[in-house]
Amino acid sequence: MTHPSLHAAAEALARARDSRTPCPRVSERFDIHSLADAYAIQDLNTRVALAAGRRLSGRKIGLTSLAVQQQLGVDQPDFGMLFADMEYRDGDAIDSSRLIQPKAEGEIAFVLGRDLPHVDTTLAELLRAVDHVLPALEIVDSAIEDWKITLVDTVADNASSGLYVLGKTPVSLAGLDLALEGMLLEKNAAQAAIGLGAACMGNPLDACLWLARTMAAAGRPLQAGDVLLSGALGPMVQVQAGDSLRLRLTRLGEVSCRFV
Repeated sequence: MTHPSLHAAAEALARARDSRTPCPRVSERFDIHSLADAYAIQDLNTRVALAAGRRLSGRKIGLTSLAVQQQLGVDQPDFGMLFADMEYRDGDAIDSSRLIQPKAEGEIAFVLGRDLPHVDTTLAELLRAVDHVLPALEIVDSAIEDWKITLVDTVADNASSGLYVLGKTPVSLAGLDLALEGMLLEKNAAQAAIGLGAACMGNPLDACLWLARTMAAAGRPLQAGDVLLSGALGPMVQVQAGDSLRLRLTRLGEVSCRFV
C-alpha cells in the first residue's frame, strides 16, 4: 500500500466525519485489504486529531460480541481511540447533529489507576491497575454508507467510534464475576436489547487484557486515568433525535441519555 493511498483514505474518512455525510467503503475505493494498512489509516487521523488539540481519554474494543460480529459480518475484535470531547455523563442530552448514523451498545467501562505498558501484561497486573468499573453506553457511528462495512473499513474509521456515556457511581471489581453481569438496554422505555457479560469475549476482563497487550504492541499503551470500553454485551440498537436510552446492569447500576 502506498502512502498516498493511506493518506487519501484517511482524508476521505475525515471529510465524511466533518461533513456528517457518509462515504463509500474505503477498502474498495482505495484498494485497502490488510489490517495493518487499516490501522495505519486510523493512526493518521489520530495524529491529526491530537495535533488539532484533541486529547486521548482512553480506548475502545469493538466487535467482542458474537451478536455484533454477526450483525456486521466480521469475526474478530478491533480497537479505536477515545477522545475527551466524546464523553458524556449519565442523564446528558446528546446533540444528534454530531453524529451520522448512530447506534447504541450497552457496555462495562473500566477506569485505570495505573499504567499498563507491557505487551505481556498479565491478568494480575490488569486487575491491580483497574481502579473501578462503570456502566457505559457506547454510541457507535460509521462514516461508511449504510453501515456496509468490512473489518478493514471499521478499523480505518476508528473502530466506528462516535461518543460514549458513563455512569457516575464507581464500583470496585472485588468480588464481581463480570461474565455473569446481566444487561438490559431500553429505548424509549421499551426493551431494546438484552445481554450478558459472557457475550464479551467470555468475560469483559479478557477483552481488556487483549486491549492492554494490543495497545502496548501498537505503541500507544494504556495509562492511568484511561477509560476502557470493553465491548458490547448484546446487539446494537439504532437511535436518532428524540430517542432516550437507559442501560441497566445487574450489579453495576445504570446510565441513561437522550438524543436531541
